[in-house]
Amino acid sequence: MNKLLPVASVGSLPKPSWLAKPEVLWSPWELEGDTLVEGKQDALRIAVQEQQRRGVDIISDGEQTRQHFVTTFIEHLEGVDFENRETVRIRDRYDASVPTVIGAVSRKQPVFVDDAKFLRSQTDQPIKWALPGPMTMIDTLSDRHYKSREKLAWEFATILNQEAKELEAAGVDIIQFDEPAFNVFFDDVADWGVAALERAAEGLRAETVVHICYGYGIKANNDWKATLGAEWRQYEKTFPLIQKSSIDIVSLESHHSHVPTDLVELIRGKKVMLGAIDVASEQIETPEEVADTLRKALQFVDADKLIASTNCGMAPLPRDVAYGKLSALSAGAALLRAELGEQA
Repeated sequence: MNKLLPVASVGSLPKPSWLAKPEVLWSPWELEGDTLVEGKQDALRIAVQEQQRRGVDIISDGEQTRQHFVTTFIEHLEGVDFENRETVRIRDRYDASVPTVIGAVSRKQPVFVDDAKFLRSQTDQPIKWALPGPMTMIDTLSDRHYKSREKLAWEFATILNQEAKELEAAGVDIIQFDEPAFNVFFDDVADWGVAALERAAEGLRAETVVHICYGYGIKANNDWKATLGAEWRQYEKTFPLIQKSSIDIVSLESHHSHVPTDLVELIRGKKVMLGAIDVASEQIETPEEVADTLRKALQFVDADKLIASTNCGMAPLPRDVAYGKLSALSAGAALLRAELGEQA
Protein backbone atom coordinates (compact mmCIF):
# COMPACT_ATOMS: atom_id res chain seq x y z
CA MET A 1 0.00 0.00 0.00
CA ASN A 2 1.12 3.57 -0.65
CA LYS A 3 0.00 5.14 2.63
CA LEU A 4 2.84 6.48 4.76
CA LEU A 5 3.22 4.66 8.09
CA PRO A 6 0.42 2.12 7.60
CA VAL A 7 -0.89 0.41 10.74
CA ALA A 8 -1.06 -3.36 11.27
CA SER A 9 -1.56 -5.77 14.15
CA VAL A 10 0.99 -8.58 14.39
CA GLY A 11 -1.31 -11.50 15.08
CA SER A 12 -3.91 -12.58 17.59
CA LEU A 13 -6.67 -10.46 19.05
CA PRO A 14 -8.84 -11.48 22.03
CA LYS A 15 -11.80 -13.69 21.19
CA PRO A 16 -15.35 -12.95 22.34
CA SER A 17 -16.23 -14.71 25.62
CA TRP A 18 -19.02 -16.64 23.90
CA LEU A 19 -16.45 -18.23 21.59
CA ALA A 20 -13.56 -19.03 23.97
CA LYS A 21 -12.53 -18.31 27.54
CA PRO A 22 -11.06 -14.79 27.67
CA GLU A 23 -7.40 -14.01 28.38
CA VAL A 24 -6.26 -17.64 28.05
CA LEU A 25 -3.92 -19.17 25.46
CA TRP A 26 -5.06 -22.51 24.00
CA SER A 27 -8.53 -21.78 25.37
CA PRO A 28 -11.05 -24.49 24.40
CA TRP A 29 -14.01 -23.51 22.25
CA GLU A 30 -17.31 -22.72 23.98
CA LEU A 31 -19.24 -23.86 20.89
CA GLU A 32 -19.22 -26.98 18.72
CA GLY A 33 -20.29 -28.29 15.34
CA ASP A 34 -21.98 -25.93 12.88
CA THR A 35 -22.53 -23.43 15.68
CA LEU A 36 -18.75 -23.24 16.17
CA VAL A 37 -18.18 -22.59 12.47
CA GLU A 38 -20.76 -19.82 12.54
CA GLY A 39 -19.33 -18.42 15.77
CA LYS A 40 -15.80 -18.28 14.35
CA GLN A 41 -17.02 -16.37 11.32
CA ASP A 42 -18.96 -13.96 13.51
CA ALA A 43 -15.85 -13.38 15.64
CA LEU A 44 -13.71 -12.83 12.54
CA ARG A 45 -16.27 -10.36 11.19
CA ILE A 46 -16.18 -8.45 14.50
CA ALA A 47 -12.37 -8.41 14.47
CA VAL A 48 -12.37 -6.89 10.98
CA GLN A 49 -14.91 -4.25 11.92
CA GLU A 50 -13.03 -3.34 15.10
CA GLN A 51 -9.74 -3.01 13.24
CA GLN A 52 -11.37 -0.75 10.68
CA ARG A 53 -13.01 1.32 13.41
CA ARG A 54 -9.64 1.68 15.19
CA GLY A 55 -7.82 2.89 12.08
CA VAL A 56 -5.89 -0.26 11.15
CA ASP A 57 -4.79 -0.22 7.50
CA ILE A 58 -3.63 -3.82 6.98
CA ILE A 59 -6.40 -6.11 8.20
CA SER A 60 -5.81 -9.53 9.76
CA ASP A 61 -8.11 -12.26 11.02
CA GLY A 62 -6.95 -11.74 14.61
CA GLU A 63 -6.58 -15.54 14.69
CA GLN A 64 -10.26 -15.80 15.62
CA THR A 65 -10.69 -19.19 13.95
CA ARG A 66 -7.73 -20.90 15.65
CA GLN A 67 -6.86 -21.80 19.21
CA HIS A 68 -3.12 -21.28 18.85
CA PHE A 69 -0.82 -19.76 16.27
CA VAL A 70 1.20 -22.98 15.84
CA THR A 71 -0.78 -26.03 16.92
CA THR A 72 -3.96 -25.24 14.98
CA PHE A 73 -1.99 -25.54 11.75
CA ILE A 74 -0.26 -28.72 12.90
CA GLU A 75 -3.60 -30.31 13.85
CA HIS A 76 -4.48 -30.54 10.17
CA LEU A 77 -1.34 -32.40 9.11
CA GLU A 78 -0.77 -36.11 8.63
CA GLY A 79 1.97 -37.80 10.66
CA VAL A 80 1.29 -35.94 13.92
CA ASP A 81 -0.40 -37.71 16.84
CA PHE A 82 -2.29 -35.40 19.20
CA GLU A 83 -3.30 -38.28 21.49
CA ASN A 84 0.29 -39.39 22.09
CA ARG A 85 1.56 -36.24 23.80
CA GLU A 86 4.88 -35.55 25.48
CA THR A 87 6.20 -32.73 27.63
CA VAL A 88 8.93 -30.68 26.00
CA ARG A 89 10.75 -27.44 26.74
CA ILE A 90 9.36 -24.67 24.51
CA ARG A 91 12.09 -22.27 23.33
CA ASP A 92 14.21 -23.27 26.34
CA ARG A 93 11.71 -21.33 28.48
CA TYR A 94 8.76 -23.36 29.73
CA ASP A 95 7.37 -26.90 29.63
CA ALA A 96 4.28 -27.81 27.61
CA SER A 97 2.40 -30.95 26.63
CA VAL A 98 2.72 -31.22 22.87
CA PRO A 99 1.77 -33.67 20.08
CA THR A 100 4.23 -36.18 18.66
CA VAL A 101 5.50 -36.66 15.12
CA ILE A 102 5.09 -40.40 14.47
CA GLY A 103 5.40 -40.55 10.67
CA ALA A 104 6.06 -38.55 7.52
CA VAL A 105 4.31 -35.18 7.78
CA SER A 106 2.10 -34.02 4.94
CA ARG A 107 -0.78 -31.67 4.19
CA LYS A 108 -3.75 -33.42 2.64
CA GLN A 109 -5.89 -30.32 2.21
CA PRO A 110 -5.74 -26.56 2.81
CA VAL A 111 -5.84 -25.49 6.45
CA PHE A 112 -6.72 -21.79 6.53
CA VAL A 113 -7.76 -21.07 2.94
CA ASP A 114 -11.52 -21.03 3.55
CA ASP A 115 -11.04 -18.69 6.51
CA ALA A 116 -8.83 -16.45 4.39
CA LYS A 117 -11.48 -16.32 1.67
CA PHE A 118 -14.02 -15.25 4.28
CA LEU A 119 -11.64 -12.56 5.54
CA ARG A 120 -11.14 -11.37 1.95
CA SER A 121 -14.91 -11.07 1.54
CA GLN A 122 -15.17 -8.77 4.57
CA THR A 123 -12.89 -5.93 3.43
CA ASP A 124 -11.39 -4.21 0.41
CA GLN A 125 -8.31 -3.23 2.43
CA PRO A 126 -5.02 -5.17 2.20
CA ILE A 127 -5.18 -8.36 4.27
CA LYS A 128 -2.41 -10.20 6.08
CA TRP A 129 -2.40 -13.85 7.18
CA ALA A 130 0.02 -15.33 9.70
CA LEU A 131 1.49 -18.84 9.54
CA PRO A 132 3.91 -20.45 11.98
CA GLY A 133 7.50 -20.55 10.74
CA PRO A 134 9.29 -23.90 10.26
CA MET A 135 11.63 -23.54 13.24
CA THR A 136 8.87 -22.48 15.62
CA MET A 137 6.77 -25.43 14.44
CA ILE A 138 9.45 -27.99 15.30
CA ASP A 139 9.94 -26.33 18.68
CA THR A 140 6.29 -27.01 19.51
CA LEU A 141 6.42 -30.77 18.94
CA SER A 142 8.03 -34.00 20.06
CA ASP A 143 9.69 -35.76 17.11
CA ARG A 144 9.84 -39.56 17.15
CA HIS A 145 10.13 -40.01 13.40
CA TYR A 146 12.68 -37.72 11.73
CA LYS A 147 14.86 -37.35 14.83
CA SER A 148 16.41 -34.29 13.20
CA ARG A 149 15.24 -30.74 13.76
CA GLU A 150 16.60 -29.70 10.39
CA LYS A 151 14.93 -32.50 8.39
CA LEU A 152 11.57 -31.84 10.03
CA ALA A 153 11.92 -28.10 9.47
CA TRP A 154 12.48 -28.62 5.74
CA GLU A 155 9.39 -30.85 5.54
CA PHE A 156 7.35 -28.17 7.28
CA ALA A 157 8.79 -25.49 5.00
CA THR A 158 7.50 -27.36 1.95
CA ILE A 159 4.06 -27.76 3.54
CA LEU A 160 3.95 -24.08 4.52
CA ASN A 161 4.83 -23.09 0.97
CA GLN A 162 1.88 -25.10 -0.34
CA GLU A 163 -0.45 -23.38 2.11
CA ALA A 164 1.02 -19.93 1.45
CA LYS A 165 0.52 -20.22 -2.30
CA GLU A 166 -3.14 -21.13 -1.80
CA LEU A 167 -3.60 -18.26 0.64
CA GLU A 168 -2.15 -15.95 -1.99
CA ALA A 169 -4.59 -17.32 -4.55
CA ALA A 170 -7.42 -16.67 -2.06
CA GLY A 171 -6.56 -12.97 -2.09
CA VAL A 172 -4.11 -12.58 0.79
CA ASP A 173 -1.79 -9.63 0.15
CA ILE A 174 0.79 -10.22 2.89
CA ILE A 175 1.86 -13.57 4.34
CA GLN A 176 3.58 -13.52 7.71
CA PHE A 177 5.71 -16.30 9.15
CA ASP A 178 5.95 -16.26 12.96
CA GLU A 179 9.45 -17.26 14.10
CA PRO A 180 9.94 -16.39 17.80
CA ALA A 181 12.33 -19.37 17.89
CA PHE A 182 14.76 -17.20 15.89
CA ASN A 183 15.43 -15.31 19.14
CA VAL A 184 16.69 -18.49 20.84
CA PHE A 185 18.37 -21.01 18.52
CA PHE A 186 20.97 -18.82 16.87
CA ASP A 187 23.21 -21.57 15.49
CA ASP A 188 20.24 -23.27 13.84
CA VAL A 189 19.05 -19.95 12.40
CA ALA A 190 22.43 -19.50 10.71
CA ASP A 191 22.84 -23.13 9.62
CA TRP A 192 19.40 -23.77 8.12
CA GLY A 193 16.69 -21.62 9.77
CA VAL A 194 16.72 -18.71 7.33
CA ALA A 195 17.05 -21.08 4.37
CA ALA A 196 14.01 -23.06 5.55
CA LEU A 197 12.08 -19.82 5.97
CA GLU A 198 12.96 -18.81 2.42
CA ARG A 199 11.74 -22.21 1.22
CA ALA A 200 8.39 -21.57 2.95
CA ALA A 201 8.13 -18.24 1.08
CA GLU A 202 9.49 -19.48 -2.26
CA GLY A 203 7.68 -18.31 -5.38
CA LEU A 204 5.20 -16.03 -3.63
CA ARG A 205 4.10 -12.78 -5.25
CA ALA A 206 2.46 -11.64 -2.01
CA GLU A 207 4.71 -9.67 0.32
CA THR A 208 6.31 -11.80 3.01
CA VAL A 209 6.97 -11.02 6.67
CA VAL A 210 9.05 -12.74 9.31
CA HIS A 211 7.86 -11.89 12.82
CA ILE A 212 10.48 -12.35 15.55
CA CYS A 213 9.48 -11.31 19.05
CA TYR A 214 10.02 -12.12 22.70
CA GLY A 215 6.65 -13.81 23.05
CA TYR A 216 3.19 -13.22 24.39
CA GLY A 217 2.82 -11.24 27.59
CA ILE A 218 2.56 -14.38 29.74
CA LYS A 219 4.48 -15.11 32.93
CA ALA A 220 6.98 -17.55 31.41
CA ASN A 221 8.00 -15.03 28.77
CA ASN A 222 8.06 -12.09 31.16
CA ASP A 223 10.24 -14.07 33.60
CA TRP A 224 12.63 -14.90 30.76
CA LYS A 225 12.83 -11.26 29.70
CA ALA A 226 13.80 -10.34 33.25
CA THR A 227 16.98 -12.44 32.82
CA LEU A 228 18.13 -10.76 29.60
CA GLY A 229 19.79 -7.74 31.16
CA ALA A 230 19.71 -4.05 30.32
CA GLU A 231 20.00 -4.59 26.56
CA TRP A 232 18.33 -7.30 24.49
CA ARG A 233 20.66 -7.88 21.56
CA GLN A 234 19.31 -11.18 20.20
CA TYR A 235 18.34 -9.49 16.93
CA GLU A 236 21.99 -8.68 16.38
CA LYS A 237 22.62 -12.35 15.60
CA THR A 238 19.74 -12.87 13.17
CA PHE A 239 19.12 -9.54 11.41
CA PRO A 240 22.26 -9.62 9.23
CA LEU A 241 21.15 -13.03 7.91
CA ILE A 242 17.59 -11.89 7.30
CA GLN A 243 18.78 -8.70 5.61
CA LYS A 244 20.36 -10.89 2.92
CA SER A 245 17.28 -13.09 2.59
CA SER A 246 14.35 -12.90 0.16
CA ILE A 247 11.88 -11.98 2.93
CA ASP A 248 10.34 -8.54 2.31
CA ILE A 249 9.37 -7.32 5.78
CA VAL A 250 10.82 -7.83 9.27
CA SER A 251 8.50 -7.56 12.28
CA LEU A 252 10.18 -6.89 15.62
CA GLU A 253 9.47 -5.96 19.22
CA SER A 254 10.42 -2.45 20.32
CA HIS A 255 8.17 -0.45 22.67
CA HIS A 256 8.90 -0.96 26.40
CA SER A 257 11.51 -3.58 25.52
CA HIS A 258 15.27 -3.38 26.00
CA VAL A 259 15.95 -3.81 22.29
CA PRO A 260 18.35 -1.07 21.15
CA THR A 261 16.59 0.75 18.32
CA ASP A 262 19.82 1.03 16.36
CA LEU A 263 19.66 -2.73 15.64
CA VAL A 264 17.09 -1.82 12.99
CA GLU A 265 20.05 -0.55 10.96
CA LEU A 266 21.04 -4.21 10.46
CA ILE A 267 17.99 -4.76 8.23
CA ARG A 268 18.43 -1.56 6.21
CA GLY A 269 16.62 -1.95 2.90
CA LYS A 270 13.84 -4.15 4.26
CA LYS A 271 10.42 -2.91 5.25
CA VAL A 272 10.08 -2.86 9.04
CA MET A 273 6.98 -3.65 11.11
CA LEU A 274 7.98 -1.94 14.33
CA GLY A 275 6.32 -2.99 17.56
CA ALA A 276 5.10 0.25 19.12
CA ILE A 277 2.58 -1.40 21.48
CA ASP A 278 3.56 -3.37 24.60
CA VAL A 279 1.50 -6.59 24.73
CA ALA A 280 2.79 -7.50 28.21
CA SER A 281 1.01 -4.58 29.89
CA GLU A 282 -2.65 -3.65 30.21
CA GLN A 283 -1.68 0.02 30.27
CA ILE A 284 -2.89 1.58 27.02
CA GLU A 285 -0.20 3.67 25.36
CA THR A 286 -0.78 7.30 24.53
CA PRO A 287 -0.57 8.35 20.87
CA GLU A 288 2.48 10.42 21.82
CA GLU A 289 4.27 7.34 23.22
CA VAL A 290 3.55 5.43 20.02
CA ALA A 291 4.76 8.31 17.85
CA ASP A 292 7.95 8.59 19.92
CA THR A 293 8.76 4.89 19.48
CA LEU A 294 8.20 5.11 15.74
CA ARG A 295 10.11 8.38 15.46
CA LYS A 296 13.23 6.87 17.04
CA ALA A 297 13.26 4.13 14.40
CA LEU A 298 13.32 6.66 11.55
CA GLN A 299 17.05 7.10 12.09
CA PHE A 300 17.49 3.54 10.81
CA VAL A 301 14.62 2.91 8.39
CA ASP A 302 13.15 5.19 5.72
CA ALA A 303 9.66 6.42 6.51
CA ASP A 304 8.20 4.80 3.39
CA LYS A 305 9.41 1.42 4.65
CA LEU A 306 8.06 1.72 8.22
CA ILE A 307 4.85 -0.03 9.34
CA ALA A 308 3.40 0.74 12.79
CA SER A 309 2.57 -2.47 14.61
CA THR A 310 2.28 -4.28 17.92
CA ASN A 311 5.09 -6.14 19.67
CA CYS A 312 3.26 -9.47 19.41
CA GLY A 313 -0.26 -10.88 19.50
CA MET A 314 -2.77 -9.67 22.08
CA ALA A 315 -4.92 -12.77 22.74
CA PRO A 316 -4.18 -12.84 26.51
CA LEU A 317 -5.32 -9.23 27.02
CA PRO A 318 -8.84 -8.02 27.88
CA ARG A 319 -10.69 -7.11 24.67
CA ASP A 320 -11.21 -3.46 25.60
CA VAL A 321 -7.51 -3.10 26.35
CA ALA A 322 -6.40 -4.76 23.10
CA TYR A 323 -8.66 -2.64 20.93
CA GLY A 324 -7.75 0.47 22.93
CA LYS A 325 -4.14 -0.24 22.12
CA LEU A 326 -4.97 -0.50 18.41
CA SER A 327 -6.65 2.90 18.60
CA ALA A 328 -3.53 4.33 20.25
CA LEU A 329 -1.33 2.72 17.60
CA SER A 330 -3.21 4.31 14.71
CA ALA A 331 -3.45 7.67 16.49
CA GLY A 332 0.30 7.64 17.16
CA ALA A 333 1.07 6.77 13.54
CA ALA A 334 -1.21 9.62 12.44
CA LEU A 335 0.66 12.07 14.68
CA LEU A 336 4.00 11.14 13.15
CA ARG A 337 2.53 11.07 9.65
CA ALA A 338 1.32 14.65 10.10
CA GLU A 339 4.70 15.64 11.47
CA LEU A 340 6.51 14.16 8.48
CA GLY A 341 4.08 15.88 6.14
CA GLU A 342 4.85 19.20 7.70
CA GLN A 343 8.57 18.58 7.23
CA ALA A 344 8.22 17.61 3.56
